[in-house]
This record gives sequence, structure tokens and C-alpha cells, in this order.
Amino acid sequence: MSDICIIGAGSSGVTVAKSLAERGLTFDIYEKGSQIGGMWRYENDNGQSSCYASLHIDTSRENLGYSDFPIDPSLPDFLSHRQFLMHLESYAEAFDIPRHVRFNTEVVTVRPIANNRWQVTLKGGEQRKYRAVIIANGHLFDPRLPDFAGQFDGSTIHAHHYRTAAPYEGKRVLVVGIGNSAVDIAVDLCRRAEHIYLSTRRSAWVMPKYLMGIPIDRWGGFLTRKLRLPAPWARRVMARLIRLGVGDQRRFGLPRPAHPMWREHATLSQDLLPNIGHGYISVKPNVAELRGQQVAFSDGSAADVDAIIYATGYNVRFPMLPDDVFDAGRDAGKLYRRMVSPDQPGLIFAGLVQPVGPTIPLVEIQGRWIAAHLSGAMALPDKAGQQAEVEAHRSLQRKTYLDAARYLLEVDFGIYSRQMKQDMESGQAGEG
Repeated sequence: MSDICIIGAGSSGVTVAKSLAERGLTFDIYEKGSQIGGMWRYENDNGQSSCYASLHIDTSRENLGYSDFPIDPSLPDFLSHRQFLMHLESYAEAFDIPRHVRFNTEVVTVRPIANNRWQVTLKGGEQRKYRAVIIANGHLFDPRLPDFAGQFDGSTIHAHHYRTAAPYEGKRVLVVGIGNSAVDIAVDLCRRAEHIYLSTRRSAWVMPKYLMGIPIDRWGGFLTRKLRLPAPWARRVMARLIRLGVGDQRRFGLPRPAHPMWREHATLSQDLLPNIGHGYISVKPNVAELRGQQVAFSDGSAADVDAIIYATGYNVRFPMLPDDVFDAGRDAGKLYRRMVSPDQPGLIFAGLVQPVGPTIPLVEIQGRWIAAHLSGAMALPDKAGQQAEVEAHRSLQRKTYLDAARYLLEVDFGIYSRQMKQDMESGQAGEG
């Protein structure tokens, strides 16, 4: 009988399961949908994927794959969601993960019970008990919407529900936001819509996917791994290189943020600035008011639009966890090593990070760390030690990134991966 529960069979759940199996640990995986894949499965029947038809991963192929299962080098530099899903399916099959998954099975409640155990209640009423529960079902499924004054009479959706440009043929569309999804969608729309407006409250630094013909993340890897520059210095050098390679983004009508590039999670796009330059996309400041079919902006300008797409992020929420067990708004930023709840032993999260660097290889390291912990090969500090580590991390976050909700889950790939590897090598997880 299994004594560990994994919720979610996407890229996080699968790699955690593989690491648990390698340690000889027994586990069950519960997946709400009918197949593995999570957010990478287009129109996933679990209802939680925000994948759109044109989506390509922003991490280049060489930095994307799992350490012992490289991606086919014949694939392009930046994989589509379909190509990565095929890779993920091959990875899962190679390590015999699907046989552990109960598909079409929704977890409705997770609660601690006596003797340091957890009770997992499934839809339909079945209950199972485990010593540990790993939440790996993602956090990009509950759309966050802005509260603008006025009323809009056209169509509105959140980017979570965007799939193709077809419904917007010949229309004037406002995309609100300037993160990666907002920019991808604006570019996807701009050749079929009549016109695209891109509204941003404080702008963003836009980095190309290629610099001098080389994927941009390979430049970052060169600076941090080969030249051994600290991450903040590497980002400063990258800012200079991008300015040389791309020029001043204000030339395209895109304001420069008030903060330096190294203090934010930059937006990646090879196509945004050229499409602004071609007149397909107009940049606007924050929305001031909705006026029927018109939108007024904070600079006093206004535009007639037919549809609005809000690419305004997500609320971090885990419906299976009651608020008295884990309140994401209160507790998501208080996890030891971004995984373990100091207040709820046995409650562990995988993939609840937003890294500067690739996500999927980082979660693979999380999986190995979790397996080392649950197998007894690595001890954790006591509760006070865990809380001290959390405070040290939050202090570094505040010094490094903007003081905004968007950066609550931010980690630096190099720093964080080194911490986890040192924990595993020493057999004792650290307090800082």
C-alpha cells in the first residue's frame, strides 16, 4: 500500500514520481484529467490548461530537458507545446510512471489527521491515508481579473481561455498586460485582427529569444556557468548586450520601466517590437475607464475596441486544501526551500516557483530533493530552522526583485539549484 500521494500528472508530478520510484518509495498519483500532460496538453480535459494553439516554450531546447532524458536534438530551438508534450509522454513511459496514475480522479479535500498522517478525499467520497501529500497540479488555472471603472459592452476573456486568433478576425482587440502570455497573444492576433492595443501599467523590459543567432538563455548560462558571474551581475551584463543587439525599446513606443532590467522577470519576444514597428500593435498605458465599446487610458487617450483579453495573471489557489490547513495567499511565500510547509509536516509542493531560468529542470531537482527527504536520506532542520531559511529567502527576494505580488514565487535558478544539491550531498538541509 502506498504511503505518499502526488496530486497532478503534469511535468511536475511526473518527475517527482520518477525520483520517488528511484528511491524505492511507494506512491499514488491522482490526475483529474484522462491523460498526463497538465498545462502542456492542449484542451486538457482536466479543465486547467491555459495552453493556446500557437504556444512555444520560452526555454531553449538545450536548457529544457530532464537531466537524464535529453530532448531530441533534431527538434527546433524552441519547442511547441505539442512537441514538449510528446517528450513528456516519452519520459513518463521510459520510467513506467503511467501505471501509478489514477486518471479521471479528482482530489477534493486534503486534511491532516492523527499520527502525522494525511487524509485524502476523492470525488465520490473515497478516502485514503498517507504520510505525505505532494501538491503538483500547478497554480496557473484561477484567472486574476482587474477591477476597472465603468462597463465594457464587447467580449471579454482572460488569457487562460484564449486558444486561437480566429474569433478575432477583423476586430480591434485590447490585450491588457505585458507578460509573456500577453505578448504572445498580441503577436498571434496582430496579423488577423484589424488592430491590437497592448495596455501596460508599468511596462516591462522585452528581451529577444535570440541574440546574435543564439537563444538568449544560452547567453545567460554562459555568463553564470562558464564565467561564474553572480546572477545579478549576469543580468546586468545581459541588459547591456540586449541594448546593443536590439536598441532602445522606447524607439518603438514601448516605455522603459523605472526599474533596472535585473530587478524583474523580463518578457521574452522576438516579434513584439517589429510588430509595433510595423504598426500592427499600439502600446497604451493603464486602463482608466471602460466606456461601452470604448476604453479610456490613463494618458487621456481612448480607443474603440471590440474585445478585451486580460493577460493579468493568476490567483495562487489550491481548492483541495482548506484555508485552515493552507491559505495560499498567506502561506505560499512561507514554504521551506519553496516546497515544505513548516506548519504542516508532510505537506509538500512541487513546481510552486517562478524561476529566472528554466522551470522544468528546476522541478526535476525539486523531485530529487523531495525523494531524498521522504526516504530519510536527507534530514530537515527543525521548525525554527525552516522559518529562518524562509526569512533569509524573502529578504533576498526583496533586495533582488520588485516588491510586487508577481515576485512572491520568484527564485534564481542557479542559487536555488545549488542550495538543493548541497542539501542532498550533505544529507542535512540548510537553514539559509
